[in-house]
Amino acid sequence: MSEKTPDKSTNKGKATPKRKEAVAKTKVNSITAPVTSASKNRDKAALRAARAEGRAAYMRGEEHALPARDKGPVKRFVRDYVDSKRTIGEYFLPAIMIVLVLTLIPNRGVQLLAILFMYTVMLYSIVSGFFFSQKLKKVIAEKFPNEPTKGLGMYGFLRSTQMRRMRAPAPQVDRKSK
Repeated sequence: MSEKTPDKSTNKGKATPKRKEAVAKTKVNSITAPVTSASKNRDKAALRAARAEGRAAYMRGEEHALPARDKGPVKRFVRDYVDSKRTIGEYFLPAIMIVLVLTLIPNRGVQLLAILFMYTVMLYSIVSGFFFSQKLKKVIAEKFPNEPTKGLGMYGFLRSTQMRRMRAPAPQVDRKSK
């Protein structure tokens, strides 16, 4: 029996490919198309547009775009209830900015009054926020008798401490004039 030896003359003149390169040549992905720079740019642009649309839907308060912590009719009611009222907490950040400017004045009396003002506003904000959250829980219990109120007072309080313009999702109701 004569054994046939492979013809090695066809591979002469070039280096044997590394295993990584040989495997890469044979690997075919039938699920996705080959990636080119044009398709990458197109995919990035589409992803950017989808993210922008999702963010806009979130800011409009559309239910499908909200994260789990903001979903549901009770949470919508809490947001609307908080957004319809003025609270001292939403003015805390601007008050801190004023205090910051006042502490730059080289007068110990002005600096002390500014710091005292800051702590007074903070304490009043926390105390009024506690009573606000208790009132909110009572209103929720009346309006949604079968829903648990756990965490909703804190949810409302934290939303009330944000400046109205910076709330997310954006306020859907106007403030009631009282």
